[in-house]
Amino acid sequence: MQAVGHLSSQMLVHILLMNAVAPFVALALNRIPSIGWQDGRHFLFPAMAVQLALLWAWHAPPAISAVSQSGALHGLMQGSLLLAALWFWSAVFFIKDDSRWRAILALLLTSKLFCLLGVLLVFAPRLLYPGLRATSMHGPHVSGLGDQQLAGLLMIIACPATYVLAGIVIAARWFGDMDAAATATERAGPGGTPRAS
Repeated sequence: MQAVGHLSSQMLVHILLMNAVAPFVALALNRIPSIGWQDGRHFLFPAMAVQLALLWAWHAPPAISAVSQSGALHGLMQGSLLLAALWFWSAVFFIKDDSRWRAILALLLTSKLFCLLGVLLVFAPRLLYPGLRATSMHGPHVSGLGDQQLAGLLMIIACPATYVLAGIVIAARWFGDMDAAATATERAGPGGTPRAS
């Protein structure tokens, strides 16, 4: 049976789903007041663990080999990674107030473990997925090892950038909110009433 696609094209799809689609959908959900998730603290670390476990499990050599032979398994892999990422990003964006350090910590840990998988793919001395073959997307001269290294490089570039950037934005907004609260407290007098100008 023909392979669904080689590793670098699969990795590009994962990155788009987990690092672009999922956070944008989570941000949209965060803007809907009727959504019941008011605080992501309670499900942030379980969501992080599920996302990382699925990513590493789906990228184990037997799993990749099975996925390359089955369109249904390929769809299950992409769908489960998207749902796990949506759960994670929803938790990140639903954390409020002084608990935002949890979101920053989860983003940094996730980026490190995603990056570790990318580093393994780039610097492995041999082909980790011998069942996959290079296809025509990159031309006939791309080796399986070259495809694997390209997949890892895509991860190293995209994943940390997404998670670290999100952490920086959350930290900046948090510090801005703290500064605004401190300014409001200063403007209010000792009794809590605004001072006259």
